[in-house]
Amino acid sequence: MRLRKQELGDRNLVGARVEAARKKRGMKQKELLAQLQVNGVDMNASGLSKLEGQIRYVTDVELVALADILEVSVDYLLGREK
Repeated sequence: MRLRKQELGDRNLVGARVEAARKKRGMKQKELLAQLQVNGVDMNASGLSKLEGQIRYVTDVELVALADILEVSVDYLLGREK
């Protein structure tokens, strides 16, 4: 497992929760990327890494797809529920 080289950014609220939910499900980034593509979201490995690192913005379409794939609510990803 590689460690993040850059410090966490401040461009989204969801990155840390996406990473935590993905890991809780035992899912690798590659698997999440495949599921995103099945759901019509075109994202590459760098984009997902930056999203989880809070370095890139998240679109509403991505947010909904991530919540569906990870089986969590959008409110959870936004930090509005625990």
